Amino acid sequence: MSRPEMLFSVDVEDWYQVENLKDALPRSGWPRHEPRVEDNTHRLLELLDASKAMGTFFVLGYMARKHPELVKRIHRAGHEIASHGYGHELLFKMTNEQIRDDVLQTKEMLEDLTGTEVIGYRAPAFSITDEAIDILAQCGYRYDSSMFAFGLHDRYGRLKTPPEAHSDGLMIFENGLFEVPLSMLPFMGKLVPWAGGGYFRLMPYKLFRAGAMRVLASDGAFAFYVHPWEIDPGQPRVRGLRLSHRFRHYVNLDRTYSKLKMLSEDFSLKPYREIIAA
Repeated sequence: MSRPEMLFSVDVEDWYQVENLKDALPRSGWPRHEPRVEDNTHRLLELLDASKAMGTFFVLGYMARKHPELVKRIHRAGHEIASHGYGHELLFKMTNEQIRDDVLQTKEMLEDLTGTEVIGYRAPAFSITDEAIDILAQCGYRYDSSMFAFGLHDRYGRLKTPPEAHSDGLMIFENGLFEVPLSMLPFMGKLVPWAGGGYFRLMPYKLFRAGAMRVLASDGAFAFYVHPWEIDPGQPRVRGLRLSHRFRHYVNLDRTYSKLKMLSEDFSLKPYREIIAA
């Protein structure tokens, strides 16, 4: 019996670059922090290889510059390399020119490392903007995966001109750029985030799986994401965080890997580019 398919992605960033830690760990101090992204990403690659699963790795340009061999290893394993921008800056805090330089620089860097065209992009913390959508199309990207239709989160982008439905799990903007939105589950008349990350860590696996099956039945596709630091309970603990930020970042880190293993056994994991080519 074939397993249901799920679009699987990894946002390749290290523990000290996360938005929830930014107040305590400013960018100026990044070079001083212990790098843990390579070991954590290798564990994810081994997990995917064991289940013959594939995915899309949205890589920060900063990470690609520091760990070029990691990007090459991901690519050699057959996974899709996509862009997560360069320095994990929220797009609505950048000028249009800064966004253009950021997404173009990262695209060219990743293409130089892999020899393969980079067609996908995800905004840091899903902070997509209408202006960025046009810039991505102008810079040669074919799809974005930053739209998270959850109005209660303070960092998620708000688009004045949203994309239109195109096919199962896929949308399209007026400029021709495709959108692979992060999955949401209808519940009591509301849309609940159900795509991965902290939401995946927070809830029991069987509950998450049941919700994913409901989304697949209604939408025809399910878009999942995770970060390498989410399988790393041994990462440094940062003091001085807001209670909400500390909870978002550290909740259930010790359970993520085992839940991902169950996910890889229950679903056939695919890269995002497959839905674009379909």
